[in-house]
Amino acid sequence: MNILLVDDEPLARARLKRLLQAFAGHQVVGEASDGDTALALAGSLQPDLVFLDIQMPGRDGLSVAGELLHLPLPPAVVFLTAHPQHALEAYQVAPAGYLLKPVSPEQLAATLQRIGLTTKAHLQKQQAQQWLSYKSGNSLQRVELQQMFYLQAEDKYVRFVFAGGEALSDLSLKQLEEQFPQDLIRIHRNTLVLKRRIKALHLQEGRHLLELWQCAQRLEVSRRELPKIRQLLGAG
Repeated sequence: MNILLVDDEPLARARLKRLLQAFAGHQVVGEASDGDTALALAGSLQPDLVFLDIQMPGRDGLSVAGELLHLPLPPAVVFLTAHPQHALEAYQVAPAGYLLKPVSPEQLAATLQRIGLTTKAHLQKQQAQQWLSYKSGNSLQRVELQQMFYLQAEDKYVRFVFAGGEALSDLSLKQLEEQFPQDLIRIHRNTLVLKRRIKALHLQEGRHLLELWQCAQRLEVSRRELPKIRQLLGAG
């Protein structure tokens, strides 16, 4: 398992690196002391696992984790912090683990064992066939499911809105919902969104609007679907 260490404290990185040497098959392939460097290394090294400090100068660990989620094959993220009050906020970006400093060998072992098959390397095979096809002129195109923002029913078609463009499909929302139940969630009778894009829920003039990562459009959530969106966001 390839690991990226991100912490602005050199001694903390050195200690964790030393602890990881006890685990066969786990190798540290890169280190970063700030968020921007971490994102650059994650893009080039494609680690399976990132140990990520929450409090760092400049871009903090929470915002870095949010960006990592949007990689085509995001790494598992384990947060590191000396401040347990950050736990609730940290879990909004669905980490694979949360460790308090100083990390003990026992805590580290339990976390690595729990992560198991959730790392990028194992998810790659599962996600290999997750493509959506659509017609463009006389040709058939396809886009990765993980590039989607939302899918919205319009007349007889479903409009795909994804990173880099839009397209129309003959598939129904119901067909798409049944095909990708782990990835798509219904927020309205005419709208599905990619779960991993969900960022926040806002109340505006009596309407609940969903904010998605890297998407300017806010989408209305119906009263019927509101409870499960709140649950997904950890808002009760």
